[in-house]
Amino acid sequence: MKQKVVIFGATEMAKLMHFYLTHDSSNEVVAFTVSRDYLKEEVFDGLPVVPFEDIESVYPSDDHKMFVALFFGRLNKKRAEIYSRAKAKGYELISYISSKAITWPGLVIGDNTFIGEGSVINPFAEIGNNVIIAGSFIGHDSKIKDHCFLASHAVVLGDATVGPYCFLGANSTIRDGIVIGKECIIGAGATITKNTKERSVYIEKTADLLPETGNALNVCLNWPVK
Repeated sequence: MKQKVVIFGATEMAKLMHFYLTHDSSNEVVAFTVSRDYLKEEVFDGLPVVPFEDIESVYPSDDHKMFVALFFGRLNKKRAEIYSRAKAKGYELISYISSKAITWPGLVIGDNTFIGEGSVINPFAEIGNNVIIAGSFIGHDSKIKDHCFLASHAVVLGDATVGPYCFLGANSTIRDGIVIGKECIIGAGATITKNTKERSVYIEKTADLLPETGNALNVCLNWPVK
């Protein structure tokens, strides 16, 4: 029997999640939900959209599960906020691993985590809660902490740790054994060869720290939420 799922969100990420769950899982998406202030239409991608404030009265948590489908706005902080609110309402948050990803027995994975097609996760890796891995490589014994976003072709080599609330851009590389501090932004193409400080921004292949790290991070924290 398929389990019924409500997706939080009504943008590109939510539409993608609807597609993946419909064509590559045992779940049935029955509705979308967004915060009342963001409710613009009553139907999205062919399904009803219900205010999040009212969701439990329409799709109760005792027979519906949820997935929070938001991108990396405010360094994943918005997704983390909704994740916590959904759990407070009593919803079990599902995770999704693409059938076109490569994983191994014993993979530790949290809830509300997405592992997209083309991802390769080596043995003994651990993936936290509320993580999005969009076609990335995770080496053996590495740990991805809660509320992270790894873009396409990001590479985390063996025995590395990515702290919570981090963003790894497309084609970035974290060398083996490296620790990425929490709330870091690793830009597209950057290669990290030393442990990073918390709340720092690294760009380009030389991974030079931006001169005005605080300002750059503040800009990223205020990226529009999708």
